[in-house]
Amino acid sequence: MAGDDLTASESAILVVLMAEAREVLNTELRDRYNLDVRKPQRDKLTRLHYVASRKKGSTYALQLDDKGWVRMQSDLDFTLRGASALGAALTALQSHLRDRVLARSGCATLAELFAVTDVRASAPTPAAAPAGALEARIVSAYRALADEPGGWVGLRRLRPFLADVPRDDVDDALRRLSRDEGVTIAPESNQKTLTEADITAALRLGGQENHLLAIGV
Repeated sequence: MAGDDLTASESAILVVLMAEAREVLNTELRDRYNLDVRKPQRDKLTRLHYVASRKKGSTYALQLDDKGWVRMQSDLDFTLRGASALGAALTALQSHLRDRVLARSGCATLAELFAVTDVRASAPTPAAAPAGALEARIVSAYRALADEPGGWVGLRRLRPFLADVPRDDVDDALRRLSRDEGVTIAPESNQKTLTEADITAALRLGGQENHLLAIGV
């Protein structure tokens, strides 16, 4: 994303968090990857909303944030002084994931490619979030994905950003949001364009299956 001036190290942090696709302790990043996310890097990536971080004990827990997933769809600069081969390898890896693996996978975004598809079966159910917190996450993910306020975003693209939350909870939050002014959840008008992923991600609301979300209409 032009203008963010990410260094090669900061770009590498995003790649690692993308690959993990979960909240990771900085101590684990050091142990597994010899990667230490220092305060200046953490503060910068948090300010850009590329990384979500929170204090956990004596360390920090880090996770790729909504805009971080969107940022991974654009070119990153891995140019490293004295290590051009490593920089070339990382650049090729990101480009290959985005332009070739993604296309063959049937996923629309890297978030979908790396998201956990059945959290309820593979991980403990997280503690209940405070009222309104999940709705706020949905709005944040929508804003990261929408081309403009009020633009349509498919639920198929939105759900991977909430892969750590049980689907029933996400559906309930979407239904609550649908009652807010300026929020519209609607079916795809051209049903022939729907993919299996669109159908799976649909929300049952108002007696019909809905596939699209718009906020700020």
